[in-house]
Amino acid sequence: MLNKTLHISTSPHLTKGITTVDIMKNVVYALLPVAGYAVYAFGWDALFLLATTTLSAVITEHYLCMWSGKPTTVGDWSAVITGLLLGMTLPPAFPLWMAFLGGVIAIGLGKYVFGGLGNNSFNPALVGRAVLQAAFPVAITTWSAAFVSDRFFGVSSSLLAQPFMKPTYDAVSGATPLSAFKFDGVLTGSYELAFGMVGGSTGETSAIVILAGGLYLASRNMLNWRIPVSILSTVYLFSAIFHLINPETYPTASFMMFSGGLMLGAVFMATDMVASPLTPTGVVIYGVLIGLLIVIIRIWGGLPEGVMYAILLANAVSPHIDKITQNRVYGTTKQRQTA
Repeated sequence: MLNKTLHISTSPHLTKGITTVDIMKNVVYALLPVAGYAVYAFGWDALFLLATTTLSAVITEHYLCMWSGKPTTVGDWSAVITGLLLGMTLPPAFPLWMAFLGGVIAIGLGKYVFGGLGNNSFNPALVGRAVLQAAFPVAITTWSAAFVSDRFFGVSSSLLAQPFMKPTYDAVSGATPLSAFKFDGVLTGSYELAFGMVGGSTGETSAIVILAGGLYLASRNMLNWRIPVSILSTVYLFSAIFHLINPETYPTASFMMFSGGLMLGAVFMATDMVASPLTPTGVVIYGVLIGLLIVIIRIWGGLPEGVMYAILLANAVSPHIDKITQNRVYGTTKQRQTA
């Protein structure tokens, strides 16, 4: 008689042994060059901001686990990713107390209330960013110039603003490239946009560095390449069509591709494995939907940027996309399968 237990499970039966922790670590590795470039462009402001949001996310996750009587999950690195991504969506001189609050909201509201890693319906970093934008609209739309000469000789006074006090800003760079086009009709050159020579959110400035991180993850099969490709292709296609129709009103496709948070959102946020669809057809529909929403909001919406809202809206319909694109089980019809 055999003493071994027969385990019956669904495929895949043979795996590479890659764990969630392995994937999360590699995402952090891919984000580090983006964070490094942000510090190079904005100086100590960016470093302290990213450190604050990351520390806030890790501390919040640890204490929420302790409060609920569960083992701490900070070792899976997901909180580090949430903190880094949140910091990258914020202006470099964003007050640190607001940034810390954003990390608490991202983990507590965006992740923990859904049951933790693997259960969140929305990208946690974008949930934190959305709440901060609603609560502090002025601070989150006040930008610093990149590559100022004294960026490593001190920090902005707004960064150290006391809680619940109005921050004072040493210098303001004016409009971001998207804002400059939206409200003044001024286009920024593609080279400046691609290589991060402009102001904006902390981690969205250099599209080339972000794409390199995405290629690294895709090459290791830790990122579904169909999502960023479908998002970027949709934005490029429709932007090119609109520009061809009326070049005086609509921006070029290259401007739409390299400006704002499109690259950061497409590569590191829309690809959230939990909040995005699972089926091959579903991820393409999901990416096309995000791309369309970004173009619509940027061109006709009241705000110059629409990446955050586009991804959150697509996260909301992701389960429905999965449902209508699920593969038919062999020997059944779709009607019988979904009944």
